[in-house]
Amino acid sequence: MTPLSTFMILATLERSRIAPLRDLLATMNSQPGMANPENVLVPFARLENLHFARLVVLDDQTSGDINMLYGLHRPEPPVYLAFLGDFDGTYEEFIEQLVRHAEPGLRKIFSFCEGFSSNADLRGWMIAHEQRPAASYCNWVGRTVRQTHEEECLRQALVGYLERSPGLRDQPAPAVHASLRRFVEQEETDGKLKLTTPARSPLGWRLRHILDWITLIVVMVGGVVTLPVTIIPLLFFAWRLRTLEKSDKVYTPRPAPEFDARLAALEDRDVTNQFSVIGALKPGPLRTAIVALALWVTNLAAHTLYTKGRLARVHTIHSARWVCLDNRTRLFFASNYDGSLISYNEDFITKISFGLNLNFSNGVGYPRTRWLLLQGAKDEQPFKYILRRHQLPTEVWYNAHPGLTAVDLHRNSRIRQGLQKSALSETEAREWITLF
Repeated sequence: MTPLSTFMILATLERSRIAPLRDLLATMNSQPGMANPENVLVPFARLENLHFARLVVLDDQTSGDINMLYGLHRPEPPVYLAFLGDFDGTYEEFIEQLVRHAEPGLRKIFSFCEGFSSNADLRGWMIAHEQRPAASYCNWVGRTVRQTHEEECLRQALVGYLERSPGLRDQPAPAVHASLRRFVEQEETDGKLKLTTPARSPLGWRLRHILDWITLIVVMVGGVVTLPVTIIPLLFFAWRLRTLEKSDKVYTPRPAPEFDARLAALEDRDVTNQFSVIGALKPGPLRTAIVALALWVTNLAAHTLYTKGRLARVHTIHSARWVCLDNRTRLFFASNYDGSLISYNEDFITKISFGLNLNFSNGVGYPRTRWLLLQGAKDEQPFKYILRRHQLPTEVWYNAHPGLTAVDLHRNSRIRQGLQKSALSETEAREWITLF
């Protein structure tokens, strides 16, 4: 199994250079926000292990909220260019591949960033500007770009064979399965289909995965065992948190129509969408500690409990990351999800509101929570407004498997798994055939 990795190159921008940079990035698109896979600057399609990528200007339009609500005098935060994505394999190999295929274009893009010179060592500069996520999530750990493409080709070939073979409809389900197996074997022999055997999981990843599970067990057991000692501090923590929650400043005005229209122009151009948001975190050491702990728990759960097709009860998120910025005073969140923003929000509200509250209730202006996990996102309209106000227009977005949802990718894997079995029972074969 080849694990998923992430990258995020983060560099500061001068405000005077934002507009010309956006003009350059627009040349990478085939339609607003959607990358041309073979664009001249960064030909994403040549990066064979790349699942998703985006370039987004982190220019927070809500940066003044914290000063207004809390009476602070913080200076205006930096504006960044973020180039981020999800890929198969090791970080070092991917960066080498990225430089090999896109060095001239990347130099043009990064020339707008502070501290980048024309003679800079591109590879070294990107590595020096790498920003690791505090937490990350992958829908299905180990499903590679190659696998998604090969399995979709397999499904299409099988569907075509069934359409050309109407007589199979009258055959028993196990006989249909056997016929399809023979067809695929012949297609592989003729070189028309290829189903690559998954690679063995790297030893380092397997050891880290085992360590993650050990950590999860130790935390759960240790929490129970040490409760007699920690109960008093926990009660004080809960009291202090509840006191802060009752006095939290809520600020959820309706987003400006022109800003909402700008975001809408970049959405729903495929069955999968991108989502980028940024915002300031509430001041104070307790909030800082909660954010750090919440993201650590989220990351641990995502790497142990939620590795096979779902994040809690949500099946539509391909990948997501949480990134702390500016000495943990701001949080950036990016995800790739299926469906519309409306359905995405509904999933948040109805299925994982507790998780949203855990991570995002520490953001300035967020609807009030109770005991950190309750209410908050359940206050539907204010929640939707604040999310939209903090959303960022993603300048360039690339998806290696357009038209395929996370459910489609899982279906295709199940089709392949069924073919790998020499025989299926009547019930198993019937269930397998319904996947088509």
